Amino acid sequence: MYVFIKPYVFIALLAVSFAGCSSQRIKPEPPSPPAAQPSPVQIPEVSRPDAAARPAEPVKTTDFSVLKPSDWEEIDGFKQDDLSQAWAAWQQSCGTLKNRAEWQRACAAAAKLADPDSKALQAYFRQYFNVYQATNPDGTDTGLITGYYQPMLKGSRQKSTAYPYPVYSKPDDLITVELSSVFPELVNKRVRGRLTENKLVPYFNRAEIEVEPSPLQGRELLWVDDIIDLFFLQIQGSGIVQLENGEKVHVGYADQNGHAYQSIGRLLIERGELTLEKASMQGIKDWARNNLDKLRELLNSNPSYVFFRELPGGLPGPLGALGVPIMAERSVAIDPRHIPLGAPLFLSTTYPNNAKPLKRMMIAQDTGGAIKGGVRADFYWGAGYEAGRQAGAMKQPGKIWVLLPKEMPIP
Repeated sequence: MYVFIKPYVFIALLAVSFAGCSSQRIKPEPPSPPAAQPSPVQIPEVSRPDAAARPAEPVKTTDFSVLKPSDWEEIDGFKQDDLSQAWAAWQQSCGTLKNRAEWQRACAAAAKLADPDSKALQAYFRQYFNVYQATNPDGTDTGLITGYYQPMLKGSRQKSTAYPYPVYSKPDDLITVELSSVFPELVNKRVRGRLTENKLVPYFNRAEIEVEPSPLQGRELLWVDDIIDLFFLQIQGSGIVQLENGEKVHVGYADQNGHAYQSIGRLLIERGELTLEKASMQGIKDWARNNLDKLRELLNSNPSYVFFRELPGGLPGPLGALGVPIMAERSVAIDPRHIPLGAPLFLSTTYPNNAKPLKRMMIAQDTGGAIKGGVRADFYWGAGYEAGRQAGAMKQPGKIWVLLPKEMPIP
């Protein structure tokens, strides 16, 4: 729900300076499969606290100044990559971008190519695109490349003692205010909240949502068995819930409550509860099972809360921020302030915990709360255990070249 505001209420809204992002993730390293499946992490319900919502930082405006003109010959690995493997993902992007003036010519030409090989695609991209290398504010060109994946949870459509934790859909009273409706220069700046006595106030934070009775009662999509798995589902932004009858329900990001994401792994390190090496997804789960009395307080230290929607079962992948299915090993999440969402890019990095080169064309089809900066990308590995193992281990240095249509001027 989008609400456009008038200038005379803008000052009041600035007091509610909080914003969300399309998906929130940390990149834990999944462990080797355990010998025995541990029991789900469950903690007692709590009554509603008297907690005030905390503001989060607003999204900054678009700034493509980190993209520096480059040349095709400077792209590390462009000639060697099989571009046809990224073609389906690029066609998905064009389904959304083709109606935008600067992308129309390139997408129209793509639609005319019938089953092109890698050589034909190299010629296509050279003809319709310019090359820009992503840089950091200090002028360097190397940044962090991480990975993400689609987790699987166990759940039910009915609440029970086995499945006590709700996966919530987007609430009807969640309001998003686009501040560019007041000042055009505030592109991509927004606040989220709810109306109380004709005032826009911060939306319920995690502590206020996860109580009994919850203010979101009646918005449950599904119920799952493990509170930590649910927490990591919100971080990844999409996942699969397997029901007792074997049915697999795909859920994807619908919205977020507007509060800034806070890393519980970082907090455990700061408190001396875990070392940096142990602050993985499995390390956090192990800590949770041994510290049930501290778990609720830890989870509530992250006020951000993600809402989901049920997706059609036939999609080839989860929906990214662009609104199209993302493709394993050919889609990345980027910071849309610095790289246009939907754009092709070329990534030069290495495989997780390995010196083996990983150089390939990717399509920028998703975003993430932890993905900040021009030389920053989150590599989508797919769904399941092996994808999770690769994603969790990926913390590699890398370089990025962005391909933009010749009709798109960069200031």
